[in-house]
Amino acid sequence: MKVLSVASEVYPLVKTGGLADVAGALPPALARQGVEMRTLMPGYPSVMGRLGGTGEVVFEYSHLLGVPARIISARVEGLDLYLIESPALFNRAGGPYVDGAGIDHVDNWHRFAALSRAGADIAAGILPDFHPDIVHAHDWQAGLTPAYMRYSGIQRPSIVTIHNIAFQGHFGAQVFGGLELPTYAFALDGVEYYGGVGFLKAGLANASAITTVSPTYAEEIRSAAYGMGLEGLISTRAPVLSGIVNGIDTGVWNPETDPILAETFGPRKLKSRVVNRRAIEARFGLHQDEDPLFVVISRLTWQKGIDLLAEVTDDIVASGAKLAVLGAGDAALEGAFLGAVQRHGGRVGVVIGYDEPLAHTMQGGADGILIPSRFEPCGLTQLYGLRYGAVPVVARTGGLADTIIDANSAALNAGVATGFQFLPVDADGLRGAVRRAVSVFRNPAVWTGIQRAGMRSDVSWDRSAALYAELYASLAPNAPG
Repeated sequence: MKVLSVASEVYPLVKTGGLADVAGALPPALARQGVEMRTLMPGYPSVMGRLGGTGEVVFEYSHLLGVPARIISARVEGLDLYLIESPALFNRAGGPYVDGAGIDHVDNWHRFAALSRAGADIAAGILPDFHPDIVHAHDWQAGLTPAYMRYSGIQRPSIVTIHNIAFQGHFGAQVFGGLELPTYAFALDGVEYYGGVGFLKAGLANASAITTVSPTYAEEIRSAAYGMGLEGLISTRAPVLSGIVNGIDTGVWNPETDPILAETFGPRKLKSRVVNRRAIEARFGLHQDEDPLFVVISRLTWQKGIDLLAEVTDDIVASGAKLAVLGAGDAALEGAFLGAVQRHGGRVGVVIGYDEPLAHTMQGGADGILIPSRFEPCGLTQLYGLRYGAVPVVARTGGLADTIIDANSAALNAGVATGFQFLPVDADGLRGAVRRAVSVFRNPAVWTGIQRAGMRSDVSWDRSAALYAELYASLAPNAPG
């Protein structure tokens, strides 16, 4: 079976969030299921620079939504890619979506409509050596792909995966003329959305199937509290909606072989984690002691519940624990944690920014990792925590609820507890969860049991890839498989 993945970012080539991790990890995992997946993505300068002259031009547009473009086939970092080379669209400073000042590129509608148009064209068979059985589009940036397929009469099944429904790609009606769609596509069952053009909405309305990145999130987005205005459409499409939890790359995230760690370890060598703990304490200016050490690795935003964490930081210290925070985001939240460092020298440490090697060390040496998200489609940080013995303390929402088994009495007695959940998602809930975790930490045998249960969890892509392969087979039953 052949599947075309359409994504705006792919790890390790370019990444701003979990979408890139999924788009990069899914193809090799699917290959083990007998599925050949190739990925269409924009030819950002950083990506084109990785080719080293190995790319092959496989299609040349006279124009792609009005601009010169060509599709280049390349194999990079073990991934089979189709890159849209179009300097007018993608050769610019800044990130995939924003300029150097952090402001959205004004033509994002044009850039990602072109990505979707090219995806539909490949589905139609413009490439001589690759005719996909299914097209799998990710998030709003690829959301117009099923719409282009529908209005071009392309008879191929399509899937849209929602990684975070809060990001929808909503643009003014004035962009519609540049999309080169028939006028009747500007309709309720087409691309029209609250008087403008909705990229994600168009994908959800026209895809053969919809997936999200966890079963609980698939249920949550049918409600007004989580659906972000799309809950009505999601509910009408519920028969084709499913949730498939993300996995992680267990080759990259392997505490027994990770070269980034100060000391590697496994479930039977947990005492070796202390070397990584000392590295965390040194980096964050924390006291060296045996008190419970909690870490946070996150964007510092309201969605991630970081305001709740700032509110209970004094309580965390009062409980006898220490806190190390790695992240960036809201300036007021950054300031709140820097203030906590001043109040609690040696007990609270902060590094503003993101540092991938430091994140590995923090997972490898912390006692627990705090994830108080108000909503979390799947989350990867808690999966890294499970893998590395950093016990997750999580809000009971989305993928956090699906991947962490709460350390209640029954789960502890059965030896299956892997972390701590809390609800409601407010300061009191987080405060209570931390107290519970600190209390259990004081019993080393029980805490070690929770760590080992987490490390035994299957957080790989294998099971999830098998579910995607089953979904593909149900949509294209006559495809090779």
